[in-house]
Amino acid sequence: MQLQLTGASLLLSALLPGLAAATGFDCAHINVEGYKYDLSSLGGVHELYHVKETEDWTTNTTYVLNICNILHKAANRPEGKCGTSRNICGFVKELPKDGNGGTSFGFPIVGLDHAGAGSKDPKFTLLNKIDENMEGVRVELGGGEYTGDHNDEKAKDASAQIDFQCDPDRSGLEGLNTRDDPKERRDEGDSAPGRSLEFKSFDLTDDDKYVLKLAWKTRYACDDFQRGKNSSSHWGFFTWLIIILFLAIATYLIFGSWLNYNRYGARGWDLLPHADSLRDIPYIFQDWVKRVINTLQGSGSRGGYSAV
Repeated sequence: MQLQLTGASLLLSALLPGLAAATGFDCAHINVEGYKYDLSSLGGVHELYHVKETEDWTTNTTYVLNICNILHKAANRPEGKCGTSRNICGFVKELPKDGNGGTSFGFPIVGLDHAGAGSKDPKFTLLNKIDENMEGVRVELGGGEYTGDHNDEKAKDASAQIDFQCDPDRSGLEGLNTRDDPKERRDEGDSAPGRSLEFKSFDLTDDDKYVLKLAWKTRYACDDFQRGKNSSSHWGFFTWLIIILFLAIATYLIFGSWLNYNRYGARGWDLLPHADSLRDIPYIFQDWVKRVINTLQGSGSRGGYSAV
């Protein structure tokens, strides 16, 4: 019985990435109005740190995200638990200015609950539709909820809005931590120099929902990069085709030579299969060239009688 349960657990773990894709978002295949984006290189667990000061409170929030897979153990931290099946979570430490007490908690922003209920409701928008001077894609994902700064409000829907902005000089991983153990992470602030992923805001919108807004600069959001990637994949196909043809011809010549040697005791040129035809190739080519030249000269000459 224990072995069967272990096998089922392993099978479920292997299927989780596929289940994430089945909900409507696959970071490797984002298609928007004829444009295709592959953001899989930005996968992995990353985090941002933000501080909010009020008259009475200091609120430290760490946003942990993995756009291509669920967070697994990274969703459990000393501040609280968010749910290992989530893609983006927030972890809050609230400290009163008078030094008395304090609270901490975690909350989901993007992802499904542990039973797979709900929807990420992915939405995609080209950034040039928002600002003609920008290039890239906006990704909106939901499935979370938040109860407000002091947990005294009714839970409201939470979601994320990530603007993947084209920057040919950035991979998108500059300044990011990708370690999975929360104990090994360090807080660098939301404005760390050189960071490609930038915190914009986390606020209540007009439609009564909390939205985390991020900007992520990366070459993988550039149209030229995606076109070059597709071109290289086509060139790879033709390269493999040439290699296969070369191997097929080499196999034919080697096998034919071996057969002629063992069956007929052939030597030299006679070893090659169809040796007579191969020896005639230079002459055949020479005759073909002469015929082409004669045809071109004939078509260029004047017809009828020549002048006397």
